[in-house]
Amino acid sequence: MRKSHSPLRSTGSTGARGAPSLPRLAAASLAGTAIEFYDFFIYGTAAALVLGPLFFPTFSPLAGTLAAFATFGVGFVARPLGSVLFGHIGDRRGRRPVLLVSLLLTGLATVAVGCVPTYDSIGTAAPVLLLLLRFLQGLGLGGEWGGAVLLTAEHAPAERRGLWSSFPQIGPSLGFLLANGIMLVLSASLTEAQFTSWGWRVPFWAAGLLAAAGLALRTSLPESPSFLELREHARVPLAEVVRDHWRLVLLTAGALAVGYAVFYAVTTWSLAYAVEELDVSRTVMLACIMAAVVVKGALTPVAALLGDRYGRRPLCLLGCALCALWMFPMIALLSTGEPLLMFVGFLVAMLAFITMFAVIAAYLPELYEPRVRCTGAAVGYNLGGVIGGALTPIVATAAAHGEGTPWGVAAYLTAVALLSLGCFALLPETRPAAEPAPVTA
Repeated sequence: MRKSHSPLRSTGSTGARGAPSLPRLAAASLAGTAIEFYDFFIYGTAAALVLGPLFFPTFSPLAGTLAAFATFGVGFVARPLGSVLFGHIGDRRGRRPVLLVSLLLTGLATVAVGCVPTYDSIGTAAPVLLLLLRFLQGLGLGGEWGGAVLLTAEHAPAERRGLWSSFPQIGPSLGFLLANGIMLVLSASLTEAQFTSWGWRVPFWAAGLLAAAGLALRTSLPESPSFLELREHARVPLAEVVRDHWRLVLLTAGALAVGYAVFYAVTTWSLAYAVEELDVSRTVMLACIMAAVVVKGALTPVAALLGDRYGRRPLCLLGCALCALWMFPMIALLSTGEPLLMFVGFLVAMLAFITMFAVIAAYLPELYEPRVRCTGAAVGYNLGGVIGGALTPIVATAAAHGEGTPWGVAAYLTAVALLSLGCFALLPETRPAAEPAPVTA
């Protein structure tokens, strides 16, 4: 059996073959993930606010929201396929091409979403086009994370790999804030009719400018030294991952599910629930969620430093345990409809989330050997998104239907947290100083 764990090699602060400094690499990776997650998140916000009545007008309000979230979930289903496609490129041709092609694909698909006519204009072709473009968004994002994280992790010194690898993990927070900030401004400054007619499209069109800026920033990046040092590349990386690392892939997917479930319960489902069921204004909800995400993003490097000092696995176990303990209080606070109480509920959930996900960018690459690292880490990461991210808004929306506090949502999220806790418990520590025993398939 081939080992699943292989220590990363690093080149220090300057890298190999004239590579730029780590701050520049980290900034480029952060900018790219921010842009791609902006593209992904803007769809989730639009699905919660306007896509149901515009693209599924023949459905009831509840069914329309569920249908909009179903198209949202298609992006998560596409992400593992994107990780296979771009992981193959990353393990065969290098990490750098993945960063360029995935960003271009996601950007173009996002701009196109903003151009799709509504159901009233072209009938059933409208939701079909929406579904196709959402699939392409997910395909591009499925390749983005692996390339961005590996390019940083494989340049970073071992003792600070967690810190430097955490910068791409700040990208989702920035992308979310940018997407929802634009949506918040539009929501507050336009009338309901203007927002529904054309205002919701503006953030999608803005994705084109962001993608162009990201491509300009990434074109000068060097290739990963770990990839350049490989003497033999995997011919079919996915086949090696399935044959030799299937258990590791399943464990990492299950372990990461809670992070996706909690994040999208806070940022997507709760937005729709509070606006539709509690009559909280859209602007207030966006402000509460964004404030919690700001704190999460700011504390990401701090949690990553703790991972460098105390290990990846202890922080992941702690984060899972906090999620399991906090889901019922979070739902209770959300159900009050009071902005300050909702913010507290969201904030603690985001802190539990980032306790895990700040160290994941170092943890996953350290679990896989270099020849299949881009495919293995990305597939595990994005399968976790299918389990935790694609299903959560749909399950939560259905579970919350009816009178009273939606305790079923809290029970669902707690169950996912316990599943992830069990998976993390079966994974080894990988912090270089710890020298853990490897996991074999």
